[in-house]
Amino acid sequence: MSSSSAISVTFWGTRGSVARPGPDTLEFGGNTTCVEFTVGDSSFVIDGGTGIINCGRDLLKRGRDTLDVYFTHTHWDHVCGLPFFGPAYVKGFHVDFHAGHLGGGKTLYSVLAKQMMEPLFPVPLEILNDCTFEDFTCGSSWQFNGDTLVRTCPLNHPNGDVGYRVERHGRAICFITDVEHRPERPDPELVAFCRGADIMIYDAMFTDEEYARHVGWGHSTWQEALRLGDAAEVGRVVLFHHHPERTDTAQAAIEAAAAAIRPGTIAAREGSTLSA
Repeated sequence: MSSSSAISVTFWGTRGSVARPGPDTLEFGGNTTCVEFTVGDSSFVIDGGTGIINCGRDLLKRGRDTLDVYFTHTHWDHVCGLPFFGPAYVKGFHVDFHAGHLGGGKTLYSVLAKQMMEPLFPVPLEILNDCTFEDFTCGSSWQFNGDTLVRTCPLNHPNGDVGYRVERHGRAICFITDVEHRPERPDPELVAFCRGADIMIYDAMFTDEEYARHVGWGHSTWQEALRLGDAAEVGRVVLFHHHPERTDTAQAAIEAAAAAIRPGTIAAREGSTLSA
């Protein structure tokens, strides 16, 4: 497929809850959530976990000077890379940050400012150069780069969370992370949101057996990823938000088990790119 018609997603951070660098996480990655969607000649980023640090370095190497960053939510593992995101400190590099999960008088700016205030961090959020902060209503949609539709939906996660669906030229990729499933059946609204997507990236932090001990934590399982993928008739299921204690060996075993049930299923690998 030519670059003019593709949607691709690059995984800069695949780990959940806390970064897990080390020799036993090299294959699937130790950085927390950050993905970059490329559509035509432009791209945008979702989430600012520790993976956004390497993403920022790469963006500067490419000569970029503008970027949109969207958040699923602002739990620590999804925003902790922001204070070290190089482009936000570069004069002439404009970054628009967006979030749709906040309410109760909270704003994206006020929440992000708290992690960069003393005594937690030595410099305030205001030190970032040319940056704006926008709050949108979850469930809304918009055009990006003129020919790409970005749709959103609420996800079942403590303090709110946003799922994203990116559509372009008849192709679609869904990004559904930090979501707790309904034990009885896949959520009909989420099934409708993911319906027919070429790729569905899904929170597979637990196994079904592990989930029984973590009800209410706001995360799902790799088996539920397959059930939702079947119900929504998606193309490829990609397991994401890997458990911080999951070694490469254990993650590879889960990937193999999932692929045996639903051929084509993979676990997201940091540094890899998938195209729809």
